[in-house]
Amino acid sequence: MKLYDISQEVFGCVVFPGDPSPEKEVMMRTSDGDICNLSSFHMCAHNGTHVDAPFHFIEDGKTIDQVDLDRFIGYAYVTGREGIITAEDASAILKEARRADVRSADRILIKGNSTLSAEGARVFAEAGIKLYGNESQTVGPEDAPKEVHLIMLGAQVVLLEGIRLAAVPDGVYILDAAPLNLGGADGAPCRAVLMEI
Repeated sequence: MKLYDISQEVFGCVVFPGDPSPEKEVMMRTSDGDICNLSSFHMCAHNGTHVDAPFHFIEDGKTIDQVDLDRFIGYAYVTGREGIITAEDASAILKEARRADVRSADRILIKGNSTLSAEGARVFAEAGIKLYGNESQTVGPEDAPKEVHLIMLGAQVVLLEGIRLAAVPDGVYILDAAPLNLGGADGAPCRAVLMEI
């Protein structure tokens, strides 16, 4: 079985404008005579490859530890798109996913430099997908991400942001993007992996 690591390396990751960059501190070194190597780190929950929980934009929304794991793990459809994803694009993507394998229409991963429009978000939300992922650090426009987030997270669609799909052919895979179990958090980093089926 072939595996694709679709995650960014954390300490060299792309950071959303205004978010703090991850920082690592080496606390102990065996080369200095310490008993072990030990590091600590500080980072934003939305650095690098990460998932957004509804609480990220919705005050009474589910936190990351309250979201069912089946949203992050299961069949997924990967397809390439560039530019704005319109309602027509979203409908076409869902049709492609269903034709490829109806189970893959629950989780949609977009390869390329794309931005989800509010109209496209409504199509995915109304379809009841479990997860939507893209390569950008946000799914909506970078300068106005709120509307798209409210539509998707309000429909309980988990957002997987900052993935890397350049080496992944379009098609159906098993996705594992389980987040760190951060109690009460609005999001969490994850090590997202695709498995060929």
